[in-house]
Amino acid sequence: PDEGRGMSTAAADSAARHRSGVWIAIAAYVAWGLMPLYWHLLKAVPAMQVMAHRVVWSALFVCGWLGFKYGRGWVRETLSRPHAATMLALSGALIAVNWGLYIWAVNAGHVVESSLGYFINPLLSVVLGVVVLKERLNRVQWLSVGIATMGVLWLTFSYGRFPWIAIVLACSFGAYGLVRKLLGVPPVRGLGVESLWLLLPALAFLLWSEASGRGHLLPHAGQAGWGWGVLGLLVFGGVLTSLPLIGFAAAVQRIPYSLVGLLQYISPTLQLLVGVLVLHEPFGRERAVGFAFIWVALAIYAADGVLRTRRNRPAIA
Repeated sequence: PDEGRGMSTAAADSAARHRSGVWIAIAAYVAWGLMPLYWHLLKAVPAMQVMAHRVVWSALFVCGWLGFKYGRGWVRETLSRPHAATMLALSGALIAVNWGLYIWAVNAGHVVESSLGYFINPLLSVVLGVVVLKERLNRVQWLSVGIATMGVLWLTFSYGRFPWIAIVLACSFGAYGLVRKLLGVPPVRGLGVESLWLLLPALAFLLWSEASGRGHLLPHAGQAGWGWGVLGLLVFGGVLTSLPLIGFAAAVQRIPYSLVGLLQYISPTLQLLVGVLVLHEPFGRERAVGFAFIWVALAIYAADGVLRTRRNRPAIA
């Protein structure tokens, strides 16, 4: 009886961890989906400066919190894992590419194409989960992936030109998630080390921008777009950068990477709606067809997940 009770408790803990991972992932993707509205407020600031500010203020926010909670030894403890320094340098470079391109794309009027990149990215995550991590999908899940793939292919080929922005965004973030999944360091500590790798180049760029009169830390004569409100948005952007990434890194440790891939459709859906309804980018019937394919795929995958959860509930209780 004690053994059975222990197994039941372990199953319940696993189910609770899975549920919390799902909700954490959803919160992160909603934040990312609405992020174009925030970066659009900073359209007067060059994209590379916005990205550098993201790095600096995110590093100060995350590393300050880690130092307060764990002391100065958190960096050494995080890097004590085999290959941690190299892998976190790689993940930091990947996320920097993703950030810089995304900010430029939003303020250059490519929110819809950016959303296509994040529609492609979940499919890439599913493929990486199956091929690299040896995760398995059942027939219904494969059906949903196939339908979603048809939708993404339709969106890609109806776009009219090679969607390089979408491809680079998808590959950079998909690879970032895989590296963090393989390394398995605590999410906040991993983000802290990534930020430290990027901090010096970002600071150097910001100081160069200030010295050349094009920075946004201090007012410069004849400069348009500077103000305390703009500076406040740049600083707070570090917090908005950190929290969804922390949530994402925590979620990938709690739920299968293939499920992470399919939940990611929340973010590009919201981005697409922001691009079309708020920023008034073009969205024709052809893109609506691809969008419909993806939502059908999501409905199938969600229904399969609900049915499997109900079937497993008696065993957990």
